[in-house]
Amino acid sequence: MTQVDRRILGLAIPALGALVAEPLFLATDTALVGHLGVDQLAALGLASTVLGTALGLLVFLAYATTPAVARLLGVGDRRGAVRAGIDGIWLALLLGAGLAVAGPFAAHPLAAAFGADAGVTDLAAHYLAISSAGAPAMLVLMAATGLFRGLQDTRTPLVIAVAGFGANAALNAVLIYGAGWGITGSAVGTVIAQWGMAVACLAIAARHARREGASVTPRLPGVASAARAGGWMLLRTVTLRVALVATTVAATGLGTVTLASTQVLFQLTFLFALALDAFAIAAQAMVGFDLGAGSHAAERATVRRLLAWGLGTGVVFGAVLAVGAPWLGHVFSSDAGVVDALPGGVWIVAATMPLAAVVFVLDGVLIGAADGRYLALAGVVNLAVYAPLLWWAAQTPASAGASAAVLAIQLAYCLGFYGIRALTLGVRAAGTRWMGPLGASPATIEA
Repeated sequence: MTQVDRRILGLAIPALGALVAEPLFLATDTALVGHLGVDQLAALGLASTVLGTALGLLVFLAYATTPAVARLLGVGDRRGAVRAGIDGIWLALLLGAGLAVAGPFAAHPLAAAFGADAGVTDLAAHYLAISSAGAPAMLVLMAATGLFRGLQDTRTPLVIAVAGFGANAALNAVLIYGAGWGITGSAVGTVIAQWGMAVACLAIAARHARREGASVTPRLPGVASAARAGGWMLLRTVTLRVALVATTVAATGLGTVTLASTQVLFQLTFLFALALDAFAIAAQAMVGFDLGAGSHAAERATVRRLLAWGLGTGVVFGAVLAVGAPWLGHVFSSDAGVVDALPGGVWIVAATMPLAAVVFVLDGVLIGAADGRYLALAGVVNLAVYAPLLWWAAQTPASAGASAAVLAIQLAYCLGFYGIRALTLGVRAAGTRWMGPLGASPATIEA
């Protein structure tokens, strides 16, 4: 195993642990609330959708901070690297404060937009209003995670994630049932855990700042630079979310069985995507550092090894899915239509898993290179190409059956959407413009 391979695994394995921790503990929270009643569970589902969308759109706080910190670290400016991370944290605090203030006022209109029963809507709005107090903490967690990853440290986010989400599950159990607070206890317990994680991140970031002699006071030019870089990453994330929502809408129009099957396939895809995303996170940290410190030749070697690990993992996952395709339907549903429709869709997901691996890794490479502008504009192009493919899938006649509809949706998404993303990312990665001036700071690259 080469030194590059050891670096990849040293970053990817802890990153995978942190990625897996969140859905596991969120599933625990869902189970705790689920025993309160169907209204509470439905309300949690609505509130989680709103919160997940908001936080998903703001994940740029991590994605924009990582390359900025890593590039400066690679140049040898460790103090500047930490300072860039602190700027990202201040941006997160400002955005989080805005969400915390607006959250209680927007909670009911957002919950009501789903059209649920009045009781469910009121519970969801109540949960959202309380949860808004944790928004600054979660955004600080994102930005601090970007700082730690940029410093080539994915173990600290893992420790914080495991401790924080574990405390969240314990607090929720005590407050929901021990204190008898019901769904209110779930919201309060989550906010307490979020602030505990944020305080831990702030303490570690402050320790880095003291060690390097970096100021922790707000610095307007640095915060503005973080916001500019984050703006492009926000647009890139919006295009991905629009594609997911549009796919769900198309599946909905093809019938309940098609929608249910598509949701199962999405969950399977996202489950395996966690491991692929771990390599993307490693790519973000390594590429930023290497561009600051190395040469174009060294960077090419790093990208090749990242692609090799991603492709190898994608092939293994694809094989596992293909073998399990005939039986997975019975695991997720007892409905005969879903059970019959799933195998074909699973085989498409399995066959395109290596393609997804390439997309994830190259996405991480360009994020690590602070190439947010290209990623955002490419995302718009990807949507423009995907829209007619999805429209074609949505025209599947009812007489063809749910199995054909599921196949059409998965071909459009897994082959069409991932295919155009692989093309636009690959064309960029094949050149050298994304590398920018070697040894340059992110600010220089933007200019």
